[in-house]
Amino acid sequence: MQFQNDRYDTMLYRRCGRSGLKLPAVSLGMWHNFGTHADHNTCREMMRVAFDAGITHFDLANNYGPAPGSAEERVGRILKEDFAGHRDELIVSTKAGYLMWPGPYGEWGSKKYLVASLDQSLKRLGLDYVDIFYHHRPDPNTPLEETLAALDLIVKQGKALYAGVSSYRGATFVKAAETMARHDWERITIHQPNYNMLDRWIEGDLIEHTDAYGTGVIVFSPLAQGLLTSKYLHGAIPEHSRAADPEGFLRKEQVTPEVIEKVKKLAALAEKRGQTMAQMAIAWILRDPRVTSALIGARTPDQVKGCVAALNNLAFSDEELAEIDRLCPA
Repeated sequence: MQFQNDRYDTMLYRRCGRSGLKLPAVSLGMWHNFGTHADHNTCREMMRVAFDAGITHFDLANNYGPAPGSAEERVGRILKEDFAGHRDELIVSTKAGYLMWPGPYGEWGSKKYLVASLDQSLKRLGLDYVDIFYHHRPDPNTPLEETLAALDLIVKQGKALYAGVSSYRGATFVKAAETMARHDWERITIHQPNYNMLDRWIEGDLIEHTDAYGTGVIVFSPLAQGLLTSKYLHGAIPEHSRAADPEGFLRKEQVTPEVIEKVKKLAALAEKRGQTMAQMAIAWILRDPRVTSALIGARTPDQVKGCVAALNNLAFSDEELAEIDRLCPA
């Protein structure tokens, strides 16, 4: 199957910190949208539409599904069937940190767990290596030095090209970066935190540190699990929305009248900019050049196209930014 020859012509690529790696400004994540209950043909089409639009980065984790591991299995099948000959054009990432199998070695951050988990992920994906391997969440009990030594080992073994961390707060990230430097281990190339208009924690706690250490930032939940879209503007919970998904993280009680009223005002601003609410939310994330990429979790090919269209207008006036700050203070 053929892809568009002009797929790289309009996508914006940003350098990941001070590394040689470039990522598309919009990346595609595979979580509930690629699990057991997802439609396989829809998943195939989302990946094809994404690649045709210049999205070269597909992001996974060992536990993505449900069931855990099923997203990697599905993506591995699609890579084999549809992307043969294109592996070197792709950045495939995965993570480990959450529960994957019973017993004391099936989660968190031990060397035993991280190495074993990546071996399993590679089998599910049908790959010899991943481009980025993340520690998915801080482990309060395993020494940080052991976790980071595992990331260094994995890169030296050639099972991953770049090491990353996810959901590390600022102080923990600094400690990790300093530990890597002290041992002359593989540096942390990329950090994956949550960040959006409704949750701006990285502005005061993290991004100055990632910038100082030359680490890229790829943001998950840029649309706040769908709150920063038009889905909930009328107060109802749509049948196929994140809030209606019993296995999702967005709870119905989070869709409050106060949040809806705030998003209505943001949506009015987006309309003046000629964008959807979702497009403005992604553009706002990318307003900061220290952010490498916004990671979307689309459920349809049209949603992928809509998110990529955010790149058509990334400029904000001072008045627009002030209004967003007023509605969504940091």
